[in-house]
Formats: sequence, structure tokens, C-alpha cells
Amino acid sequence: MDWIVLVASGLLEAVWATALSASEGFKKKKPTVVFLLALVASMAGLAYAMTTLPTGTAYAVWVGIGAVVTVVIAVARKQERLTLARSLLLLVLVGSVIGLKVVS
Repeated sequence: MDWIVLVASGLLEAVWATALSASEGFKKKKPTVVFLLALVASMAGLAYAMTTLPTGTAYAVWVGIGAVVTVVIAVARKQERLTLARSLLLLVLVGSVIGLKVVS
């Protein structure tokens, strides 16, 4: 259950990061509200997961999921380009997150 909460929290990290960018410095109300709600839910989920999972592992998995999904969202919205190098590095990051789960 803790891993499910951690993955959901990582996904919410991507939501709040994307909303933060869309808020344009908190000038736009809707993205700002989404940012705040996703931030609180993401942090709460991370805190919950850290009650049973090692802190370093939980944080690394949370950040990794958030980073990869944030890039995927930006690429899907055509805000960023996905180069071969970036693709390979993202695959290494995903592999590292999976590896951390396997060895925990």
C-alpha cells in the first residue's frame, strides 16, 4: 500500500510542477489552486510513505517519478523536445527508480 501511495504522490508532484509553471508566477488563479492542492496531497502522500519506507528510497522514487512524468507532460504539450540523449537519461532514471524498489 505504501508503494501505491508513493507512486500516486510522485504523479502528483508532476501535476504541481506543471501547474506551477502554468500559473506564471501565481498570476493565474486556476493553475495556482491546482498547484496548491496537488502540492499538499503530494507531500502528505510522501510523508505517509516515509512512515514505513526508508526516507532516502522514498524520496528518490518520489522525485524520479515526478521528474519523468513532468518531462513527459512537457513533451506531450510540445513545450520541450525529447532528444535521444534525454530519452536515454530518462530511461536510466526510470531504471534507477525500479532498482531502488527492488532492493528495498
